[in-house]
Amino acid sequence: MLRNILVYGVIAGVIIAIPTFGLTVLLKDNPPEHYGLLIGYTTMLVALSAIFVAIKRQRDVDGGGVIRFWPALALGLGVSTLAGIFYCLAWEAALAVTGMDFGADYARQLIEAEKAKGVSGAALAKFTAEMETFKLQYANPLYRLPMTFTEIFPVGVLVSLVSAALLRNSRFLPARAVAGQ
Repeated sequence: MLRNILVYGVIAGVIIAIPTFGLTVLLKDNPPEHYGLLIGYTTMLVALSAIFVAIKRQRDVDGGGVIRFWPALALGLGVSTLAGIFYCLAWEAALAVTGMDFGADYARQLIEAEKAKGVSGAALAKFTAEMETFKLQYANPLYRLPMTFTEIFPVGVLVSLVSAALLRNSRFLPARAVAGQ
């Protein structure tokens, strides 16, 4: 199982890391505000589809057509963890290469959104102070890395749960017999 975690975790990690790094570097001056989340989470789902393939391979090739839910879930969580590490490393590399201050940019966007909603006075001052605190926290890698990891890992947990639940049933997408056997 460890081999499958490593192989499919690296596959998922590379699939998520390349677009994360590439798009962040390419679009640093003009980030996609309205569709950026859609691109990001779609890429995560594509990358994390390796979990399904890893569990199916474990069931069909290594498990003789059978896998229980908990080992399947553990396999999926292992792949998710490795993909999450790759994602964090790609984000950190993109920040280093671009020199982007994501925390400040994000805080500024949120403050502008609050102003556009008509928030002013003490409420705006309080929110601005919270955003200043966020900027300081986000500058610290010990705060930023876990925060980045929590962007992708819950998606991996969900894909792992669904994949483990489906593939524990040996009749769901059964392994095909090879011709001549």
